[in-house]
Amino acid sequence: MLHNDKLEQWDRENFFHPSTHLAEFARGNIPHRVITGASGCHIEDRDGNKMLDAFAGLYCVNVGYGRPEIAEAIATQAKELAYYHSYVGHGTEASITLAKMVMDRAPDHMSKVYFGLSGSDANETNIKLIWYYNNILGRPEKKKIISRWRGYHGSGLMTGSLTGLDLFHKKFDLPLAQVMHTQAPDFFRRADLGQSESEFVADCVAKLEEMIHREGADTIAAFIGEPLLGTGGIVPPPKGYWPAIQAVLDKHDILLIADEVVTGFGRLGTMFGSDHYGMRPDLITIAKGLTSAYAPLSGSIVSDKMWTVLEQGTDENGPIGHGWTYSAHPIGAAAGVANLALIDTLGLVENAGSVGAYLNAQMRAALADHPHVGDVRGEGMICAVELVADKDSRTFFDASDKVGPQIVAKMLEQSSVIARAMPQGDILGFAPPFCLTRAEVDQVVAATQRAVTTVLG
Repeated sequence: MLHNDKLEQWDRENFFHPSTHLAEFARGNIPHRVITGASGCHIEDRDGNKMLDAFAGLYCVNVGYGRPEIAEAIATQAKELAYYHSYVGHGTEASITLAKMVMDRAPDHMSKVYFGLSGSDANETNIKLIWYYNNILGRPEKKKIISRWRGYHGSGLMTGSLTGLDLFHKKFDLPLAQVMHTQAPDFFRRADLGQSESEFVADCVAKLEEMIHREGADTIAAFIGEPLLGTGGIVPPPKGYWPAIQAVLDKHDILLIADEVVTGFGRLGTMFGSDHYGMRPDLITIAKGLTSAYAPLSGSIVSDKMWTVLEQGTDENGPIGHGWTYSAHPIGAAAGVANLALIDTLGLVENAGSVGAYLNAQMRAALADHPHVGDVRGEGMICAVELVADKDSRTFFDASDKVGPQIVAKMLEQSSVIARAMPQGDILGFAPPFCLTRAEVDQVVAATQRAVTTVLG
């Protein structure tokens, strides 16, 4: 469709798009798309194309698009009080109410929530708090952080270091020296195909123990992990993984950060992934599901154990020297209050569990036997299909073939369904809004099957 404006020209000349091949976009080889509206699980561009968004933006529009309850809460807050800071004990009705709502949903051993704007800045906050905590306890050497390969924890300096994906390190001089990476709990991609699931978990634990022994437990402050790997391939942990890891951390007095930016507030069919997998974190990172992305907001939920030490630190050193101008921004907080209330009112956590189970079952039924589908996996309202060149030998396609991106493009072209080509392999990712219906599941599965058959036969 032709438009009598210069929007595409302005876009290519002025807009620095994240996670984009900049040169290809500037040359016009990557499509320019302007999204103008959305409702439920569908978005619409300015050419009138309506698409079923099976990835909820970036797995974040959990309640679905076009919710007037959240829009009205944002508008009301903006009219009454668009901004005031939260330093030195200041708050707003929205920020205080949201803090209460978050803590009512958090695991029982958690104490307080600090609000930021993004998952990246929440994990930056977490690392600063951990370093502060160990300094107050007189352990200045206990500062290293263990993350996992294939984990995603942000794209800042420290958080990009925690992220275990090469794309976020390459040419950025990352990771920083304080960060180490251990084996990802990705059973499908295990090096030894002869390992059973329990043997693979034991291998993950052994590699972690080896790292702790090599570095010295007195130098390691924390371990960070997503309950279920997200951007690294949508990989649920193998059975028994988290209890086994938790036991190692407890033995060596190493804190656990549960990065629940993706899993928090219902994605797995439970309020938190920590509860789902039996984790006992010292810090929980929240963001996307906190407001369903209707406004930027994140949070770091701090445990009772850590909070006691943080209070001690301020008694000894004065006010804690950490804060963002927009911490607990009232517009974001108002969106969060309305969003969490809507999740409860509509029973969306339960729907994510039941309809998500249907999504995973139908995807397995449709594609698990395809000769180029190596794995179909998921939990709750999140699912992945991993593609292989040869199933028996588990040989992967060459990355330059871009098989995953080809299939995702075909899904959009043939069926107007949006999936995500995950960055760490030929993996099709699905993380729809929690309001997805079974009829929409059938549409997503049919689109996936059709596109896989078109591209791979």
